[in-house]
Amino acid sequence: MTDEEVVAAFHKLYYKRSGETWDGTYWLGSKILKCPLDTWMYQEIVHELRPDVIVECGTRHGGSALFLACLLDLLGRGRVITIDIEPICEPAHRRIEFMTANSASPDTFARVQGRVRPDERVMVILDSDHHKDHVLREMVGFSPLVSVGQYMIVEDGNINGNPVYPDFGPGPAEAIQEFLKSNDHFKIDKYRERLMLTMNPNGYLKKISS
Repeated sequence: MTDEEVVAAFHKLYYKRSGETWDGTYWLGSKILKCPLDTWMYQEIVHELRPDVIVECGTRHGGSALFLACLLDLLGRGRVITIDIEPICEPAHRRIEFMTANSASPDTFARVQGRVRPDERVMVILDSDHHKDHVLREMVGFSPLVSVGQYMIVEDGNINGNPVYPDFGPGPAEAIQEFLKSNDHFKIDKYRERLMLTMNPNGYLKKISS
């Protein structure tokens, strides 16, 4: 087997046992639906780029918002604006602001923009509804908010057969392809996939120009 085949086979096994792996992973007691190798990469990005604001679409259990807030605590700066269509207000942390809204709505883009100062460095993470149309609307709406040098991270491009959930239909991977056809302000940063197993293939998008 090639290296790529080995990684794909392990990726499928990782999902086959999701109850023990990504669906059974916690940060300080709060469920965090992420691969630990991706959260490690988030730690590297946050440490290197020092974002003032991290916008997270898709709060779910709140574990990833708490994880990001803890990283910012270690740096002594920054805040998280986390958005979900369902009202969520935990886990509580002084650096987390919860927003109940549709993350693909123009009203939401405007609300978030209104809570960010022009001088603040902004990073965006998209992890809500994974259907292509929704993700693409999020990408188009939030991309202007991302600061040059920061990332817009599109999660779960591994679905729709990349290599898991082959019957899902067009999702994040297809949204990324469509977005990049008409937007040259971002580039895929494959360096952030160097730990081999990632749930976000081609999803680490670095903003290179405004």
